Amino acid sequence: MKTRQDAWSHEEDLLLAETVLRYIREGRTQLAAFEEVGDQLNRTAAACGFRWNAEVRKQYVQAIELAKKQRKERKRALEQAKKLQKTGVMQAASLTGESLNSPRHATVSLLPAPNAITLEQCIAFLQTLQTSDYHAQALRTENEQLKKENAQFRQRNQELQKKLDRLHEQQATIQEDYQALVKIMERARKLVLEEEHGSQPAQIFRMDKNGNLEQIAHH
Repeated sequence: MKTRQDAWSHEEDLLLAETVLRYIREGRTQLAAFEEVGDQLNRTAAACGFRWNAEVRKQYVQAIELAKKQRKERKRALEQAKKLQKTGVMQAASLTGESLNSPRHATVSLLPAPNAITLEQCIAFLQTLQTSDYHAQALRTENEQLKKENAQFRQRNQELQKKLDRLHEQQATIQEDYQALVKIMERARKLVLEEEHGSQPAQIFRMDKNGNLEQIAHH
């Protein structure tokens, strides 16, 4: 018993579109396509038809037009094949002197050649070739886009590296200036102490990096 479901997944929509497009190419009705999809998805044909007409069909307008063109080309090719087959049968009958309605001749004319390629196989091959070319073009486009993005990232990385090098140089300069300033301040402090206490200044201490006091040597 088929059940009606409200939510359609992307995979179900894709299956519905592929089936309907295939039926259009083959010259069959969309109702038959809805029946096939309904059997696969356990949905009613009416639900599949409503989904196609309400949502999915809008996304495949160009694909539908292409499928209709392929249906016309397929029909034209089949008609030409029938004409060629009929012409060949008539020529064979005229050469052998047999009647066109001869049972033996009709049986032989309907048999395909040993290495002949059927029209269905030719159409399937062309469709596969078209799909492969489309995917190849898409991959080439994506590859070019990735190359451009990679070049932009490399350029951005080089710019950031230059900025980082400049910052390192500035940091080194600032460190040197700071050390020079500390030495100047230390000399100035010594001169002040010498002026206040005469030639024998009091003992001067400072705190090292470990927090211990150490005596500063007199100069």
